[in-house]
Amino acid sequence: MMQPEDRLALYKNAIRKMKDGDFFISFPASTTDSHLRDFENDLIELSAWIDQRFREINKLHEISTEISNGSLLSDVIDRIYHAFQDLIPYDRIGCALISDDGNEVITHWVKTNYQENIQLARGFSAPLTGSSLDLIAQTKQPRILNDLEEYLGDHPKSNSTRLMIAEGTQSSLTCPLVANGKTIGFIFFSSLEKNTYRDIHQKIFVYIAQQVSLLIERSRLYQQVYELNHSLADAMALLREQACRDVLTGVYHRGTIMEFLGKNLHAGVRKKTPVSVIMVDVDNFKAINDIYGHIVSDAVLQQVAKTIVHHLRKYDNVGRYDRKEFLIVLDDTDATGAMIVAERIRRAISKLKLGSVDESFSVTVSMGISTADNVTSIKKEESLLSEADKALYQAREKGKNQVVIA
Repeated sequence: MMQPEDRLALYKNAIRKMKDGDFFISFPASTTDSHLRDFENDLIELSAWIDQRFREINKLHEISTEISNGSLLSDVIDRIYHAFQDLIPYDRIGCALISDDGNEVITHWVKTNYQENIQLARGFSAPLTGSSLDLIAQTKQPRILNDLEEYLGDHPKSNSTRLMIAEGTQSSLTCPLVANGKTIGFIFFSSLEKNTYRDIHQKIFVYIAQQVSLLIERSRLYQQVYELNHSLADAMALLREQACRDVLTGVYHRGTIMEFLGKNLHAGVRKKTPVSVIMVDVDNFKAINDIYGHIVSDAVLQQVAKTIVHHLRKYDNVGRYDRKEFLIVLDDTDATGAMIVAERIRRAISKLKLGSVDESFSVTVSMGISTADNVTSIKKEESLLSEADKALYQAREKGKNQVVIA
């Protein structure tokens, strides 16, 4: 029979173990005092409860650390989906944010452990004012619905509840996201079973709700900056591209096509490949301008440029060289290959019908080709262009609408 002072020592030792973080305690079943047995059982239950709370707190700390590693909104919420699985039961999790004007709730992210029949997907929006979510936003308190079918019966106008039921979900836990005292959105935990959620699940989320909300708000702002930077980069790239283009025809202007020519000539020496240029001149352009006017002559240049681009490879380049002349730069192309390209373009242009339905006319071009095929040295751009210009002159002298190789 254990003496009272001995049992007191056991109790002190049990309390000391709990203070040190050891929550596994037990007592010998040697006492016949029912009050002592009840006390010991209560102490064991308390130890188990504290142990569970410590585990939850440690897990919540791990969740906070894990979530904080995300940057973009989608990354943060994806981490939330995986992080909470050990603490809150759910088959589906969604995140909806309140629009900047505060009038709508917009679904930004949905993840489920079922792949089919997703009804309430990203992009879904609903009015906030007067809705049940509006009340949650104002009170900033989570809400449990353990029977969505019953809730829909009481609130038949709730389209989002109807869609959730169509997915098969039966209960939900809605948690407001509050950052700096303002509700910015909601996280929805949903289960395919009824009566899934308890007060403890609310308390678990509330414990780190502010941190989660601030992280989501931070990630949303970061994503907006990220997307803005991308849009700005795209706009800058577009402006740079437009700055390189001739306003009328859309092909490169003279300065840019000359840069391409210089780069291709240097690359040709390095790779030991030929480079060809084609000088294109619109035949009788002055007469077209005199007869039909500037608007029609501009349309001629546009159609000629469009036809040239259509018949080039992606890595070939064309630019407007002069008022009515175009310069084509063909990488890794000898004179024979350049002749094939030029003839294809010439024939296509000759088939164009311009002007009006009542008074249409055809357009032809003359073309001169020059090739830098001595890959041991760089041929000067000026000499290559001079040769192409001379060949173009010969094409015009021979009756136009033809191609001549220098």
